[in-house]
Amino acid sequence: MSDSRMRMMQEEQPDRGGLRIQVTSEVQNIPIEGATVDISYTGEPEEILEEVTTDNSGQTEQVELSAPPVEYSLDRTSENQPYSEYTLKISAAGYETITISGTQILAEQVATQTIRMRPLTGIQPPDVVVIPAHTLYGEYPPKIAEEEIKPVAQSGEIVLSQVVVPEYVVVHDGTPQDTTARNYYVRYRDYIKNVASSEIYATWPRSSIIANVLAIQSFAMNRIYTEWYRNKGYDFTITSSTAFDQKWMAGRNYYESIEEVVDEVFDNYLSRPNVRQPILTQYCDGERVSCPNWMTQWGSKQLGELGYEPIEILRYYYGDNMYINFAEEVSGVPSSYPGYPLDIGSRGENVVKIQEQLNRISDNYPLIPKLVVDGVFGERTQNAARVFQAIFGLVQDGIVGPRTWYKIQEIYVGVTRLAEL
Repeated sequence: MSDSRMRMMQEEQPDRGGLRIQVTSEVQNIPIEGATVDISYTGEPEEILEEVTTDNSGQTEQVELSAPPVEYSLDRTSENQPYSEYTLKISAAGYETITISGTQILAEQVATQTIRMRPLTGIQPPDVVVIPAHTLYGEYPPKIAEEEIKPVAQSGEIVLSQVVVPEYVVVHDGTPQDTTARNYYVRYRDYIKNVASSEIYATWPRSSIIANVLAIQSFAMNRIYTEWYRNKGYDFTITSSTAFDQKWMAGRNYYESIEEVVDEVFDNYLSRPNVRQPILTQYCDGERVSCPNWMTQWGSKQLGELGYEPIEILRYYYGDNMYINFAEEVSGVPSSYPGYPLDIGSRGENVVKIQEQLNRISDNYPLIPKLVVDGVFGERTQNAARVFQAIFGLVQDGIVGPRTWYKIQEIYVGVTRLAEL
């Protein structure tokens, strides 16, 4: 399709989707204030539609952008592209300019685009990131079938002693044999959000999204637990190839509805009785590719519309002996969630931890008020939690539940490290 034709179609689109942008430095996750973001249609990057600037938390205001009718992403037979594509040019004093081409906006959804900028060195050219087509719209190789349970006892492969959610995975952006492909160090939860945003549509029923996220996570956890690629002599955890693994796209945007689900269930995986390893839950679209005994993405969407719960969707495809399990350990967090929310009246060591961490985070995000570390969850702590939630796109209830707890842990680790891994 020509650029002019694409632009005409996008201008005629009646629906709208939201876009929020977060800009931080690669060094210590510091928010960048005053960064300029120029937004244009992909294909005509010189014609600026919107220009927004980041605040002292490194965030822009939410921008409303044209998107195709929401029905396009709900109809398995539609051949129309269900999302609009935009180009973002991000510039800030003292940092390398970044251009992201192909940010995908779905109708009635809020997209979040996280930008990490390199301090200006003058050595490297400006970054240009091109986001490829969504897997349900573009053409990608089908998955090569594998056994869902790896015979580790017979093969003698080395595996982890327990199921652990890692802090990072190493994603090889190509097929395993492609030695020219780049390896990316990616936070595990960001990896899952990226894959889910690339493999399914955020407009689908919540139960369908949860079922697909659990399948994506279990697939990844099987690769991690069995050290599948490490045991073959490779230096990465998983690939971005749909033929071998699942699709991950460097620099792509996520969607709020998918982020919420991942933050809630990121330490879950799928298991069968008397099997220690997470199940390699393979799946396909079910429209262009058929895959008996695997979950189909479009089929899971339909079951969600019929009122099926996530576990019912998964058992429909993988059998009645499929169960949701929890990882024994979450790496890279100073403290695991205590198992109950912190709210007005809460007291004790867990409140102390949150107060100390919010105080450290406020050094980088000054909108968060400083707290007296007294172990008492009062109105000031609630307000600080509410401001934190507003900055990072969480429900602003001032309660430190599991999603807010782990986000505080993630940001605290980010701002206290001298450098990323």
